[in-house]
Amino acid sequence: MAPNKDEVIIVNERDEWLGTMGKMEAHKSGALHRAISVFVMNDKNELLLQQRAEEKYHSGGLWSNTCCSHPKPAESTIAAAHRRLQEEMGFDCELESIFTLRYKAEVGNELIENEYDHIFLGHYNGAIEINKEEVQDYQYITIDNLEKMMKAVPESFTPWLHLTLPNFRAFVGSSS
Repeated sequence: MAPNKDEVIIVNERDEWLGTMGKMEAHKSGALHRAISVFVMNDKNELLLQQRAEEKYHSGGLWSNTCCSHPKPAESTIAAAHRRLQEEMGFDCELESIFTLRYKAEVGNELIENEYDHIFLGHYNGAIEINKEEVQDYQYITIDNLEKMMKAVPESFTPWLHLTLPNFRAFVGSSS
């Protein structure tokens, strides 16, 4: 059977490969799967956020980290991070793995994100050419201002950004 391009990697609590599953099936059943999240900062120490396209199968219109997705079967997390950065934001940059986060969150449309998320950090100051099928807007923002906005209008941000940002802030420091 040919691999489905919309398959995700199913893992256990130690991020060990158990197999694959269709992306929608994994999100409906809440199966634990591998994911990637990319955070890109500029020289002003601002974080690049994206606003997810309204048409996305979940969390449409919400603000989130620079990009996120799932590695394809047989694709490394770093390769997936580079691929999705290019596909969603129209650029690529050096990335470093900074931590992993295990979380589970309801994301609307009766879907569940149950992820073993690999978090990557990059730095970039060049042109951005968003893919309008994935992203409807973007902005750079300081971590301090982002935290204020997330407290004021928490429903405008993805559940995983709420869960990831405290660890990300601890990693990059509080001088943002």
